[in-house]
Amino acid sequence: MKSFREILKHARSMDKSRLAVAQAADATVLAAVEDARREGIIDAILVGFPEEIEMEAEKAGIDLKHYTVIAPESRKSVAGDTVRLVVNGEADLLMKGLIPTGELLKEVLAKENGLNRGRTLSHVGIFEHSDFERLLFVTDAGLNIAPDLKQKRDIVQNAIDLAAHLGIEEPIAAILCAVEVVNPAMPATLDGACLAKMAQRGSITGGRVEGPLALDNALSVEAAQHKGITSPLAGRADILVVPDIEAGNILYKSLVLFGKAEPAGIIVGASVPVVLTSRADSAEAKLNSIGLAVVAGRG
Repeated sequence: MKSFREILKHARSMDKSRLAVAQAADATVLAAVEDARREGIIDAILVGFPEEIEMEAEKAGIDLKHYTVIAPESRKSVAGDTVRLVVNGEADLLMKGLIPTGELLKEVLAKENGLNRGRTLSHVGIFEHSDFERLLFVTDAGLNIAPDLKQKRDIVQNAIDLAAHLGIEEPIAAILCAVEVVNPAMPATLDGACLAKMAQRGSITGGRVEGPLALDNALSVEAAQHKGITSPLAGRADILVVPDIEAGNILYKSLVLFGKAEPAGIIVGASVPVVLTSRADSAEAKLNSIGLAVVAGRG
């Protein structure tokens, strides 16, 4: 798939997913869910206090007759009550509403819930940009602050697996650094070289990995050739793996603000995807994120 239009089209061709929203009393979240419902890709279960959800739904102009609303036992139990809907087979996907991300992911990772696959959870942002004939993946710009090598291995694998759900065969992951040569004074370059070797040895599967690479050498064949980089992967990256959350956050927002790219983003690594949207996201971006989760969850 090369566009969000294709992702949404594929999502519409599948059976509807059941989306459980944790603390759904938020007008912007409800508006995104309503857009996805009208697209015919989800039915939603809204977890939260009914009177609060009703008030926010009224702000968004949404008729709640299309939704199941479940009141939690208490404010502290919202995340657990939502995750249990997936555990009990009543929902297929999760979405973060007006609740701290950490509270929801703590329940996702709880051993007793059985959604933890033993892999680091990570955020994957996907961008559609007019200058590229492919979708660009950026990870991890929203969850892991300063991942170590083991966590980076999982982050890369998570992104490759997501790309596979979108029909991208053997996606290329570029391990981004400030330079394209290994420099012991720059730990990210060491990680880049190690991750590339791990992929060659089968510790990362389903895709190809090159690193370290600077951003221009990851996306431009001409720039890579100018630098004398002989790798056939350089300049052709599908997945951009950042060294830490600060670099990822800057790259993510630069693509949106300066590059005018259309984004989507979900958290992957568990048994089910988690939709994570920002109030600053456009309506299209929020719908894209839900559509992405539907395809990833059904893939």
